[in-house]
Amino acid sequence: MQIGAFIEEMERVAPPGIAEEFDQGRIGLVVEGTRTINRVCCALDATRSVVEQAVAMKADMLVVHHTPIWNPVTSITGTTAGLLRPLLTSEMNLYVMHTNFDHAEGGVNDALCDLLSLKDRKSMSLGNVGRCRLTPAQIAKRLFCPLRIWGDLRTTSRLAVVAGSGFDPALLEEAKNLGARAFLSAEMKHSVARAAPLPCIEATHYALEAPAMRALAAERKWDYIDDPPVLNSIP
Repeated sequence: MQIGAFIEEMERVAPPGIAEEFDQGRIGLVVEGTRTINRVCCALDATRSVVEQAVAMKADMLVVHHTPIWNPVTSITGTTAGLLRPLLTSEMNLYVMHTNFDHAEGGVNDALCDLLSLKDRKSMSLGNVGRCRLTPAQIAKRLFCPLRIWGDLRTTSRLAVVAGSGFDPALLEEAKNLGARAFLSAEMKHSVARAAPLPCIEATHYALEAPAMRALAAERKWDYIDDPPVLNSIP
C-alpha cells in the first residue's frame, strides 16, 4: 500500500477533524519515511524500545496513540536524538492517532468499554456510562493493573469509563447526571478527588488506552508491541 492510501484509511478510522484543538500539528504522519507500506507495527507509545523493536521487525510504519514529539523541537539531542535516529535511518514512518481516536466510534473509549463488557451505554462528551457486572477485582484483572479507590465505593453497577486522564470535574458531573455510580479513569489529582461527586477508580493510563491499540492491530493484522511502564505496588 502506498503512504497516501494508508493515511486516507487511517483518517476514516479516526478523522482528524474530531481531535481536540491542542492536538493540531501533533497527529497524523509526524515522521515521514518510505512511500510503500508493507509491514505495520502498532503500540500505545513510541518509546525507544518500541521503535527499536519495530525497526528489528522491518516495519515500514509504526502507528501509535501518543506522539513522542509534543513540544516544538529546536535541537535534536539526548532522548529526542535517540528516538529519531533509528526512525530516520530505517526510513520507517510514524503515524499518530490521539484525541481523534479517543472520540472516534470504535476508538479508544469504545474498546475499553468492550473490554469491560459494559452494556446499555450512554455517550458522554468523552467516554461512556454503562451497566457493569464486574467487581473492582475483576476490572483490575481485565486491565492487568492495580487499582486505587477514591471515596466510598459501594457498587460498580453503573460505571462511567474515560480512557486516559479523564478525572475532570465536568466529566464527573456529566457522569453523575447520567446515573453513574462510579467513575473509572487515570491520573487522579488530589483536588479533584476531594471534590468528586462519585467514588473514583484509578487505573493506569497505559492500561486504559492500550486495549484500543491492541484491538486495532488485531483487526488489521498488524504487529502489536506491548511496552507497559514498570509499576510496583508496595502495601
